[in-house]
Amino acid sequence: MSNRHLARALVLQSLYEWDFHRMADDKCLAIVERNLQEFAPELDEKPFAMALAKGIMDHHKEIDAAISTFAPDWPIERITTVDRNVLRIGIYELMYDENIPSKVAINEAIELAKTFGGESSGKFVNGVLGAVFRDQQAKGVAKAADKPKEPETPPPATT
Repeated sequence: MSNRHLARALVLQSLYEWDFHRMADDKCLAIVERNLQEFAPELDEKPFAMALAKGIMDHHKEIDAAISTFAPDWPIERITTVDRNVLRIGIYELMYDENIPSKVAINEAIELAKTFGGESSGKFVNGVLGAVFRDQQAKGVAKAADKPKEPETPPPATT
């Protein structure tokens, strides 16, 4: 398991605790910090985990609105706590994190859903995040991380 995947899993577990207990947004980062210290003290990606959790909290209302928009048959309170928080991670990375390629955000969220969610969680998360991705593309929103990298040109040959 990669360090970033582990960081996402830890953020998911922290979001689950925050959401399950219906805590104020400002409590979430303290939960992430505590869980990082307790369960992953040697993790290199602590700043990544903290930035992910902070970004989700900073955009919490917009992310939840996107969930409602792209999963209209599922009121947000009826989505399982795991799936709801996997979607929050995936939507944050899709819509707000310029450094995470969209395919990586979607694949990571699907893997989290398969690991921590129910039998159909992976398909549900894939469907919602696919709709978010297509909407971003239709709006012409392009992330820097999604643009193909230009091949490096070799230095001119010297004779």
